[in-house]
Amino acid sequence: MRTPVHEPERDSTHEPVQEPFREPVRADSPPVPSEDDDTLPTIPVTPAATTASPAAASPAPDASARARALLVPVADQRAAPVPEVAPVLPGMPAAARPRIQAPGGEPADETGPPCPWCEVGNRPDRHFCRRCGMSLARRLGVTEARRPWWRRMWDFGNGPTPWAGDRPRTRRGIGRVFSWIAYGLALGLVIYAAFNVSTAWNVARDHFSKRAQITPDSAAASRSFGSHPPKLIFDKVSNSWWGPGISGSAEGEWAEARFEEPTRLLDILITSGISTKAPDLTEAALPHRMDAVITTSDGKKTTRHITLDQVSGPQQRKFRAQNVISVRFVIRSAFNVGTDKQVSIAEIEFFTRATSSGS
Repeated sequence: MRTPVHEPERDSTHEPVQEPFREPVRADSPPVPSEDDDTLPTIPVTPAATTASPAAASPAPDASARARALLVPVADQRAAPVPEVAPVLPGMPAAARPRIQAPGGEPADETGPPCPWCEVGNRPDRHFCRRCGMSLARRLGVTEARRPWWRRMWDFGNGPTPWAGDRPRTRRGIGRVFSWIAYGLALGLVIYAAFNVSTAWNVARDHFSKRAQITPDSAAASRSFGSHPPKLIFDKVSNSWWGPGISGSAEGEWAEARFEEPTRLLDILITSGISTKAPDLTEAALPHRMDAVITTSDGKKTTRHITLDQVSGPQQRKFRAQNVISVRFVIRSAFNVGTDKQVSIAEIEFFTRATSSGS
């Protein structure tokens, strides 16, 4: 058993303390960790070092090379790729976004201007596109004819609806004034028709109803000639006549027909002269202008002006009046006036609605 040999103690006061040898550090070399640092160095593992065989190992590197080997390369690190689809929570799948595809034209198998919306050809007689269904009223290259004003009046409030962001055209000027005048006239006509419905209905019935002759209940005259009283005018016989018995034009003379019940009259027939024969026209003076004074059941009097021709036979005139109780015919002028002739009237016939027409 060996005895440990103790070396003699040295006097530290006389011997200088030698510092450990340190290799000079190059400027381009990384710092060397101190001895007090207890952190384990990280040694990178390279593919070449793992695959190299012991026989091909290089001699031991120096201290600077060993320090450089301890460094972690940073230049080779790359940023992690950003995923194309953002992550979502489990159980809540995100809906796929719709893809917007611009409208593209299809092969134009129809002749005509293309649709302004999808550029598909359409025949000129089409009003809506055969692909997208949009209106072709504003198709390119086709000028729409302006409609007349009386057709545009009925388009009030029925114009095309403007698209989002479009401002509708404002109508100003004299055209707008004329439009309001036309609307006012139309409203006035509607109000007038509403207050005169009964009158319009009677006028329509008078126009389409059948006529029936009516005889006055009595007759009177300003004066008469001998055996030709005024009742002969309304006896429905054309070879009898009435005359005032004075020569000349007999202005102011009159003959009157009277009705006991208010009557609605539509037409009258007046036969001038002493008969309906043409040779008898020269035998007497013929009435030219007469005033028909109509008296109604309420006492109101209305005057109608009647102008006759110098012909033989009856002459028809419209004579629309209702609730008539008397009609007085006043002579104002005459044809073929002479000192030996008097004004003569052969017949005056009145016509009203026929009862067979449902009146």
